[in-house]
Amino acid sequence: MSIEVKDVLKVYGKQKALNKVNFAIQSGEIVGFLGPNGAGKSTMMKILTTYISQNEGTVKVNGYDTLTNPLEVKTSIGYLPEHNPLYLDLFVKEYLNFHASIHKVSEERISEVVDMVGLTPEKGKKINQLSKGYRQRVGLAAALLHDPEVLILDEPTTGLDPNQLMEIRGLIQEIGKTKTVLLSTHIMQEVEAMCDRVIIINKGEIVADKTLEELLENQEQIIEVEFDLRIEKQLINQIVHIKKADNIFDNTWHLVFETKEDMRSKIFDFAKENGLKTLQVQIKSNNLESLFQSLTN
Repeated sequence: MSIEVKDVLKVYGKQKALNKVNFAIQSGEIVGFLGPNGAGKSTMMKILTTYISQNEGTVKVNGYDTLTNPLEVKTSIGYLPEHNPLYLDLFVKEYLNFHASIHKVSEERISEVVDMVGLTPEKGKKINQLSKGYRQRVGLAAALLHDPEVLILDEPTTGLDPNQLMEIRGLIQEIGKTKTVLLSTHIMQEVEAMCDRVIIINKGEIVADKTLEELLENQEQIIEVEFDLRIEKQLINQIVHIKKADNIFDNTWHLVFETKEDMRSKIFDFAKENGLKTLQVQIKSNNLESLFQSLTN
């Protein structure tokens, strides 16, 4: 097991940042760690990296306890924080040499990692001359230098343009073939593209922990529809398979169905039968973003 988190509690004053959190990650998984701002993501990542400690519970990384064996934990993980802490006045090679001296890795390993993350054309530049995408590559290179078994990435794609996103996504997927990757992000498309599994945390508690396929498969169907006239709730509740109907504003309804069947045709039939016109019909539950919203609102 690469990561084991059991009954972890973290309290700041009277605020529970993490409330009895449990999850485990197998070797070789790429796991998306999601949650709204203030949900506890960064706190959990800081505990995993031994930057802070929990009040209660047990956390193990590669079999090492974060409280009793913090040095072993640090040597077995690579960490890219949300705000990539680079020395901008150093040259790329100079910065990586500095990290290599800390981890006591060879010159050959530096060259290997530079090639791995695609930094070869930029290695002779100062970091302050690099684009945001290449700066992220420098951070990844530093995290990979000592060949860690676990890679923890906090918002690795924030602020990147679409081309840079594609490049970093491909790089993370390649790294995930041989390492365990836990990544936090607010970009749902990146999770859908990269991750095998998703853990969603809200208000310090895990609200979902499943493979991406399982999460999307088990969704209820949610459709937002706007009619041309106002109608009563008891009438709209007559649509087959409907579980819940909320009038969100004016003539617009938020409809939840207990079926995988595409219900748009049934909504059109309902409108025709009742002398209504549908001005807008939109499926809201066919992606991770809509599921995330329903679990964290």
